[in-house]
Amino acid sequence: MTKALIVIDVQNDFCPNGALAVPQGDKIVSGINALMDDAATVILTQDWHPAGHSSFASSHSDKAAYDLTQMAYGPQVLWPDHCIQGTVGAEFHPDLNQKRADLIIRKGFNPAIDSYSAFFENDHVTPTGLEGYLRTRGITELTLVGLALDFCVNYSAVDAAKLGFEVTVIQNLSRAIDLNGSLDAATAGMQNAGVIIA
Repeated sequence: MTKALIVIDVQNDFCPNGALAVPQGDKIVSGINALMDDAATVILTQDWHPAGHSSFASSHSDKAAYDLTQMAYGPQVLWPDHCIQGTVGAEFHPDLNQKRADLIIRKGFNPAIDSYSAFFENDHVTPTGLEGYLRTRGITELTLVGLALDFCVNYSAVDAAKLGFEVTVIQNLSRAIDLNGSLDAATAGMQNAGVIIA
């Protein structure tokens, strides 16, 4: 059985002092690097938004950061501007071992739709191409780590399980935003989808 390690969004803006900092987001980097040493395939995902993205609160004059709004594809949390293409905030954490990456998947670059999952944009229809890459490589078992556990890691893990992959999320190599109970909801959702939380 061929395995891959998928490292979700370990980027400056999700680490301390970043625009959308996840508490202790930088504390997982060395452990992820160590995990890469034993991984046959390593895939990194990178949040990659154009300026003025529709998921930014600044794009909605009547909304504030973390408000919920309705988009054409359903409910959407509005975020502080983050991971804007070409900025330092969008870069991977400087200590992350990028040399081990077989593939980097950029997501969230369509200005009209956000993308939490490594597999689909938030309409749950538009693919990123990651599934096809894994299938053609014969990869069936995935380990996920990264940021944030309750959003992009969660969505990626659930989508992967729905697509028929065997999925494990390593909790101590992930960190959560935990917005209004989102961590508990995400943990239950992943377990219900058949994701192993290690």
